[in-house]
Amino acid sequence: MGHWFDQNFVEPGKLPLLLALAAFVLTFGITRVITRMIRAGKGPFRNITPGGIHVHHVVPGVVLTVVGGFGAVAGGQHGVTASVCAVVFGMGAGLVLDEFALILHLDDVYWTEEGRQSVEVVVLTAALVLLVLGGFSPLGVDDLSGDQQQGRLGAVLTVVVNFCFVLITLFKGKARMAVVGTLIPFVALVGAVRLARPTSVWARRFYRGRHRARSRAVLRAYHHDLRWAGPRRRFQDLIGGAPDRVPTPSPKP
Repeated sequence: MGHWFDQNFVEPGKLPLLLALAAFVLTFGITRVITRMIRAGKGPFRNITPGGIHVHHVVPGVVLTVVGGFGAVAGGQHGVTASVCAVVFGMGAGLVLDEFALILHLDDVYWTEEGRQSVEVVVLTAALVLLVLGGFSPLGVDDLSGDQQQGRLGAVLTVVVNFCFVLITLFKGKARMAVVGTLIPFVALVGAVRLARPTSVWARRFYRGRHRARSRAVLRAYHHDLRWAGPRRRFQDLIGGAPDRVPTPSPKP
């Protein structure tokens, strides 16, 4: 186990990235637990409001991200300094992306429907970092034999072809399938050959004069969203908490 860890993380210089990902996920999870406790009025935690100004946790997140980022650049990929800066950067990134929706809308939408965008961005970021960690270096970390070099060449070609499928899937408006397809090539192939979403770049470019294809795309997107809206909302609520319910206005007499 130790040899595998050294060969796949320490030697290629991926240990700081692994520590940053762990700090990122843990910080996001702990932050969500604390904010949900504050929302429910439980525990010792409260909002920080010096002088009546609500200091969102994106503020210390930006500070930690800047410190960790510049420190990581200065410290290189190896050594204790790189690992410490990676943890600091991961903590800062977790705090910042937890309030991504607030930055996007420039409004306190943390517990609204728009606030779900923060959870989506965090999940997407973690998936992409896992992709980098799970990937391989085409140059390797040790000397390779001829057979190993040929195997690496075939693997690189496979990755390049799959990357093309991922791009097509992304242009077809299927961002989630594109992300999963980077890890599972068959998913990217399925997303590339299926119809594009009606509002995607691909549909606007290639379905402009194909009314039948556009109609099929609209119908398929409607049924897909109807099928997966519920499970996706429950998953987001499980991670980030359910948003506040907006009271429906009573009908006028």
